[in-house]
Amino acid sequence: MDKTAIKKFAIESRQKLIAAIKLQMNVLGIDEEGISEKLETSTSEIEYYVDDRNPITGSNIVKRQRLVAELKEREKSTDFETAFEDLVEEVAYTWFNRLIAIRFMEVNGYLPSHIRVLSSSANRNEPDIMMQSVADLVPYLGAFNNEEEQIMDRASESEATGDMDNKYRMLFIKQVNALNENLPYLFEKTNDYAELLFTPNYHDGVIQHLIHDISEADFDVNQGGQ
Repeated sequence: MDKTAIKKFAIESRQKLIAAIKLQMNVLGIDEEGISEKLETSTSEIEYYVDDRNPITGSNIVKRQRLVAELKEREKSTDFETAFEDLVEEVAYTWFNRLIAIRFMEVNGYLPSHIRVLSSSANRNEPDIMMQSVADLVPYLGAFNNEEEQIMDRASESEATGDMDNKYRMLFIKQVNALNENLPYLFEKTNDYAELLFTPNYHDGVIQHLIHDISEADFDVNQGGQ
């Protein structure tokens, strides 16, 4: 086991997750200094906080409201900057743990679906879960609502990077929440605002480093992994 590689990955991935979460917070009009009001171009169905290139729509509007409420609640016992930093750290820690747990489960065949979420069993660029239809996934991830089906349809029709990233994030979150039923202590139900701040994708960044920088044998219990 290459413990140096694992330690390096853990340190760097924490930093990358924190940076990505802060960037997402900025897109939502939130930073260390405070919370911005939505721009005048916003409507009841679409909100803008930075510019018109970063719209917030659908369920994400409610998720942002809950993120704001959580920050304001935390601010009551400290100052806003501390509340902001603590929440970012907490969300980064949560998603790091879930990425590691999912990796361990997929390598050892412990996922109920036996469908890989982070990697491909056929050495494709896309994880196995990205190749499945809604019908294939419903028995393991639960029913898809209209918004989730639209995300799947857009990715199927366009295959643009943004649409594929949205599809992957949605599927990953559905997988995590589905595992809550069988492993509630490991996979606590995800807060809405934590879902909004989940940004990793499968083609670069933290997930790619997890797949390529740490040997699969280090996770495989049949090869002494742990």
